Amino acid sequence: MEYEIESRPSYALLSLALDGGESIRAEAGAMVSYDDGIEVETNASGGILGSLKRSVLGGESFFQNTFTATEPGELSLAPALSGDVVHHELDGTLYVQSGSYLASDPEIELDTEFGGGRTFFGGEGLFLLRLDGTGPAFLSSYGAIRERELDDGERFTVDTGHIVAFEESASFDVKRVGGLKSTLFSGEGLVCTFTGPGRVWLQTRSPDAFLSWLIPNLPSSSDTN
Repeated sequence: MEYEIESRPSYALLSLALDGGESIRAEAGAMVSYDDGIEVETNASGGILGSLKRSVLGGESFFQNTFTATEPGELSLAPALSGDVVHHELDGTLYVQSGSYLASDPEIELDTEFGGGRTFFGGEGLFLLRLDGTGPAFLSSYGAIRERELDDGERFTVDTGHIVAFEESASFDVKRVGGLKSTLFSGEGLVCTFTGPGRVWLQTRSPDAFLSWLIPNLPSSSDTN
């Protein structure tokens, strides 16, 4: 399988060249186009209970599409939001925030894991999507994606709304920005401090910050009277 990511970082498009017999699993609604000879199968990955857990708790689609090439052909995928796409060759476990999973090898297991009291109490919720296995995975974002590799013991702090994914080897802790006043009035809220070794992927824009700006500026019914 070969891939190309075009139009980065604002409106990324993932193009996959599939050989005969190769497959890729993608989020529902991610498909843009595909050649003749590529078949689509829609199913509840992980069974009904697994899909329900991933949909309700992890914010992902209940159904997913598996694209299989009966002969060589090209498939293109794109995320829902205007932003970036990156490839990660998975060999182990990766944690992904809600909405940032785009596609992966069908053999990679997807599950939703409770983050406990340390997790992202902001817009990211109490649950994270967990990817386990070996093979290609593609992540998406709102805005551009930046990768940061942490050395052993190195610390790196990210606003919770800007986290895309992180490797299992990187430990993390969620805390407030400064004291209560800073948390309430700085506009930052909660942050996540990662400790290496491991890689962290972050997005340059936050959907929550955009909604906080957008909603107060939407016209109300009284504005049209």
